[in-house]
Amino acid sequence: MLPKAKNSALLVIDMQNGFLMKGGSCDQIGLPIDQLQHAIEPCARLISAARAHSVPIIYTRYVYRADFQDGGLLVKELMPALETFDALIAGSKDAEVLSSLAPLDGDYVLDKNRASAFFATPLETWLRGLGIEDIVVCGVTTNCCVETSVRDASQRDYRTFVVADAVAEFDNDRHNVALQSMALLFGYVTDTNAVEAAWASRD
Repeated sequence: MLPKAKNSALLVIDMQNGFLMKGGSCDQIGLPIDQLQHAIEPCARLISAARAHSVPIIYTRYVYRADFQDGGLLVKELMPALETFDALIAGSKDAEVLSSLAPLDGDYVLDKNRASAFFATPLETWLRGLGIEDIVVCGVTTNCCVETSVRDASQRDYRTFVVADAVAEFDNDRHNVALQSMALLFGYVTDTNAVEAAWASRD
């Protein structure tokens, strides 16, 4: 099973400076951002292919208010370092998408403050309005925002494709287990080459 260019969308999850850039908040916290950076080039290829074949591109950004009152238990209890290092504050450089992958006019940009791209956001409304059936997913991190979003897409009966070489996690074991979990019940695991070829042959 491969995605069709028609009725397909590319969901680019949280490819932000805070997660991926040296000196960004995750780097300051001490997380191994080098483990995520290998997803940058495959994401760029998917974005380029989507543009070439008129596939809508939806970017998500994980963002918080400056006072972190929307951070919930994650910020207050599970990872308070996010607030300590002013992580992902809306409007900051930390929260922006990497310049090499930056959205263009006509792309969709979705801000969220939870792992799922569907939770308390207009994503489903956008997908329905665009007539989307297949969602191709890339970005970070594999077992957090990617997997949570893929599970939620599956529950809504979207045919979901996780691009294994275009997603990444801070820990390789978690990355692999997340891919196995998603492939079991929630979607199809594929790679960048296969998606490029599928979109090129099925316009």
